[in-house]
Amino acid sequence: MTPTEVIPGGTVTVERDGHVLMIGLNRPDKRNAFNVAMLADLSRAYGLLESDDDLRCGVLFAHGEHFTGGLDMVDVGPIVVAGDSPYPEDGRDPWRLDGTWSTPVVAAAQGWVMTLGIELLLAADIRVASCDARFSQLEIRRGIYPFGGATVRFTREAGWGNAMRWMLTGDEFDAEEAHRIGIVQEVTEDGVQALARARAIAQSIAEKSAPLGVKTTLASAHRARTFGDEAAFKQIVPDISRLFTSADGAEGIQSFIERRDAVFIGK
Repeated sequence: MTPTEVIPGGTVTVERDGHVLMIGLNRPDKRNAFNVAMLADLSRAYGLLESDDDLRCGVLFAHGEHFTGGLDMVDVGPIVVAGDSPYPEDGRDPWRLDGTWSTPVVAAAQGWVMTLGIELLLAADIRVASCDARFSQLEIRRGIYPFGGATVRFTREAGWGNAMRWMLTGDEFDAEEAHRIGIVQEVTEDGVQALARARAIAQSIAEKSAPLGVKTTLASAHRARTFGDEAAFKQIVPDISRLFTSADGAEGIQSFIERRDAVFIGK
């Protein structure tokens, strides 16, 4: 594992753990509330995750007691009102509203998971939360509405009634409810264990799963969501033919014959 690096703005850390990129929200004295600098830093971290072929999975977590208290509206408000983007040219939208993504993200949350924090989880592929996590889609009580993807993803993940119960009231809900409605897939005893589980899941993806297979699985699922089931079904035969003729496809078959774990290279 390499030493922890800090993205230039200082509010996000990145750490390579083999083929996994650990991305840490790092403004704990402000409950990891997002100012403009932090939005840019997280965007750069996600840009690295998506552009570096050596990285096969990401883990999003937070330093300190809380995942995030949401936006620092005093700092970010003028940009939101102006409709400007806080993301640099070498970054990506961490809420994944900017097109196609191919690298999976596992998220770990603890403490406050407020507003766009829920949307960060919803933008990830797999989510783990500590039992002390507290969630609130609070925007409706501030005169606005969720603008990081919740109006699409919350309803899709949790069902219409469950999503509207929490988005239209801004009420707080706990980790047990988040698990019940599908916002998180696992709940742990504390934040340390949540991060450990997220890292373990990411390592399983990065070390045991074929990288081309992972990317193709994500692409197929996203194709079905965007263009419908028929579009995804039409692509299955070309996809599987390509994977079977890849080096990793040959390795997968050979490892099955030899009854050993496969060693994939992403080609």
